[in-house]
Amino acid sequence: MKLLLVEDEQMLAEAVAQMLKKDGYSVDIAEDGETGLDCLLSGIYDIAVLDIMLPKKDGITLLKQARTEGIDTPILMLTAKGELMDRVEGLNNGADDYLCKPFQYEELLARLRALGRRKKEYQNEGLLTAGDFTLNPYTCMLTTEEYSIKLTNKEAGILEMLVINHPQLSTKESFIEKLWGFDSDAEDKHVEIQISLLRKKLKQVHSHTQIKVIRRLGYLLEFSTR
Repeated sequence: MKLLLVEDEQMLAEAVAQMLKKDGYSVDIAEDGETGLDCLLSGIYDIAVLDIMLPKKDGITLLKQARTEGIDTPILMLTAKGELMDRVEGLNNGADDYLCKPFQYEELLARLRALGRRKKEYQNEGLLTAGDFTLNPYTCMLTTEEYSIKLTNKEAGILEMLVINHPQLSTKESFIEKLWGFDSDAEDKHVEIQISLLRKKLKQVHSHTQIKVIRRLGYLLEFSTR
């Protein structure tokens, strides 16, 4: 799951990002509101965490503009302890939840997981079903009628995007942006390696679904009833 953290306290942001990465999240950090809005408008994030006090553009303004532009990404606001009106204003303008600073990491993680479960893409208790397989994007378990296998975070992320985007193509660029990050040095070959590994795991669970490559355009799931 890809998360955007908009926080200008650099040490806090980096510490939280490192912990979230250990828990399976892919995290991008924006240190001011203008950059945060640009990132959020890309539409590639599953969840966003916004501090209210930000340089260049405050979190409430960022939130309002994102919602006005049709961004429905679940958003958790970070507010100063005791600032009731900040929380009320955030919720009234489209925030999905809030957390007071300073906070315990365990509570942040619990709230993010709750927001993830609410995402409208995830139906049937968070499971994604396509063709002859089911993917749990939270546990990274790939299951068919008789078999199951654990995917890596990258493999699960790629398969999740392929399912959600179907029948549209998923490009290498979109995989890199969402799963590696804007400032990553990942290249096309990194995507190709993950696709190859994912194909092998689909075979291991006896799935007839194939990941087809459309030369120079992208990837697409192809379902079979064999």
